[in-house]
Amino acid sequence: MRTTLVNMMLSMEDKLISIKNSPNAKTFLSMHILKKVGVFSLIALFVYLSLLMLLITLQYIPLDLDAAFLATKQHVIKYQYYQIAFFAHVYSSIFILLLGSLQFIENIRNTYPLIHRSFGITYVFGIICISAPAGFVIGLHGNGGFIAQTSFCILSILWFYYTVRSFLAIKKGHITEHKNYMILSYALTLSALTLRLHKYILAHTVEMHRLDIYRLVSWSGWVINVGIAYAIIHRKKISKLNEHFMI
Repeated sequence: MRTTLVNMMLSMEDKLISIKNSPNAKTFLSMHILKKVGVFSLIALFVYLSLLMLLITLQYIPLDLDAAFLATKQHVIKYQYYQIAFFAHVYSSIFILLLGSLQFIENIRNTYPLIHRSFGITYVFGIICISAPAGFVIGLHGNGGFIAQTSFCILSILWFYYTVRSFLAIKKGHITEHKNYMILSYALTLSALTLRLHKYILAHTVEMHRLDIYRLVSWSGWVINVGIAYAIIHRKKISKLNEHFMI
């Protein structure tokens, strides 16, 4: 009996070693490591760019009508409506960026649902009542002329629309729809970071006029994000269909 048990254990150990050393197992392990590295790299990039956003925001504290970007907007900053829109957008965006990121942390959603809902409500109303309308006003006067202005206005409208749809979906209990629109909404929230990232990359890799770069990134900064968001949503749908048919 003891001999049989020992032989079974040795056989199982041999099988485990065989599986571990198989090409498929090594490929799976390599993919797993690459995925972990990729996720860590994206988080590190997000944190770095968010800190840069914070530094940009701090340039306008205390309120200064000549600081940083506003040095190029002296022809319009004299209007009170633009001042209100600009500073409302700048001061609210950094909080919306942070709150939105916390909505995707599964542990918070499952363990602290009240916090998830509170952050979500703040995120939604911060966008639809402050940041998106203010962004639209700023977009009307955006640098880069009609091309960039059109892009920023469309961005603000879609940001407002996706966020409202996400809120209405969860009010009706449509969780999947809520998640999908939340992904799209946050993809546009991230445009604050990706626009600056694209601008930096292009400025250091291609010879283009500063305004031409700005016109280009005014579109790439959010269009690519939305494309990635739709790809993620589509992949989730395919995964659910596969699970359904496997069952």
